[in-house]
Amino acid sequence: MLLERIYDEDLAQAGYFIGCQAKGEAVVIDARRDIADYLALAARHGMRIVAVTETHIHADYLSGTRELAAATGAEVYVSGEGGADWQYGFDAHRLHDTDTITIGNITIQARHTPGHTPEHLVFLVTDGAFADEPGYLISGDFVFAGDLGRPDLLDEAAGGVDTRFEGARQLFSSLQRVFLTLPDHVQVYPGHGAGSACGKALGALPSTTVGYERTNAWWSRHLAADDEQGFTDELLDGQPDAHAYFARMKKQNREGPTVLGDRTPVAELTIEDVAARLERDEITFVDTRPPARAHEGTVAGALNIPDGPKTATYAAWAYDPETDSRPLVVLADDHDAAQWLADRLLRVGIDQTAGYVTTIEGLPHFAPPLLDPADLDGFDAALLLDVRQRGEYASGHIPGATQLSAARVLWHQDELPGSGTIVTYCQSGMRNTVAASALRRAGHEVVELDGSYNAWNTWNQTQAEPAQS
Repeated sequence: MLLERIYDEDLAQAGYFIGCQAKGEAVVIDARRDIADYLALAARHGMRIVAVTETHIHADYLSGTRELAAATGAEVYVSGEGGADWQYGFDAHRLHDTDTITIGNITIQARHTPGHTPEHLVFLVTDGAFADEPGYLISGDFVFAGDLGRPDLLDEAAGGVDTRFEGARQLFSSLQRVFLTLPDHVQVYPGHGAGSACGKALGALPSTTVGYERTNAWWSRHLAADDEQGFTDELLDGQPDAHAYFARMKKQNREGPTVLGDRTPVAELTIEDVAARLERDEITFVDTRPPARAHEGTVAGALNIPDGPKTATYAAWAYDPETDSRPLVVLADDHDAAQWLADRLLRVGIDQTAGYVTTIEGLPHFAPPLLDPADLDGFDAALLLDVRQRGEYASGHIPGATQLSAARVLWHQDELPGSGTIVTYCQSGMRNTVAASALRRAGHEVVELDGSYNAWNTWNQTQAEPAQS
């Protein structure tokens, strides 16, 4: 048996390629939408992808299940659990508790584990050529290394009302009914790692075991004491702000993401063409340089989405394809860099990359305004906005600041003043430049606090130090 983990550092998301060498067939679980890695794996191992499936209706990325099936002719399997409100809206085989997918000697059994979502499945994998019992668990957003999938996303991102309490109860039951009935040696391969917003304390380990989690995870003592209320209280306390774009992902993944098929490579555009389209407000320009470079001068009306480990996440914070039909033109070093960016945008359902340029020379110039922390007290701001997470804000913030995370600010503009200058900050400035550029593009007057909270905190401490004699 072959088991390969395909990991996206940006979204901290893992998919799995499970193959039978004897039969030359494979199953892919929780595929992302740019599918080249799965096709390359199949080709390298001389295998044919015959089935694709997923653990649940995802919120943090756009599923590649249908995309991969269209490219390979594979059969599609999705959860049929969760009730009428949680059924997929496209044709596929429906999996129910204990149903199986078989390839060669490998059996993949679905188990219904509601809690994170009502329809959630995990997959128990048995390598029949080696053992008669499952040795592996593809756990999706059920059990992570050191944590559990949060049960409050339906409230936070999908319009639910107090569903978190029922989700927590279901999660407690799922652990008792499925997870804790497994032998300690079963290896657990979760759907996310550290940095994902699908839990609050995910470990960075690529895998764990049933026995390790049973012994060491925070939740194990509540299960051992049959303490459902204590479990619920600790599970729900301190969950991070849910990203607002999760609601769009939920809807699109349930209905079925658009199948892209063969994609046209991202084209290099002329500066003259881009300048003319900017003048007509037909495109959205994306400056992918680090904040310090963008602060030296960027393109008027540009979004600042730094090219790096969180490109897709930042893009989903700053650009909503449901409300903005203007396609993106990205700043990139070359064609390969532009294609890399376009692939990552696809993972969060941003398909509108119209092309790229390699310079901003010749485009309308804009210098984002910055405010020195020493000048903050005397600055006439309509709002001082902290775009960090709630937990960061609670740990320390600038007096008088209002918290609204960068992941939600574009969708909650009703909480912002209708006029006047907004001063924004995060911890170091990276998230702040994303949020500030999105708010400017939405029509707000925004000044960024130079160096953000770290710089203000340093300056504030110097003011508190006694004068040297």
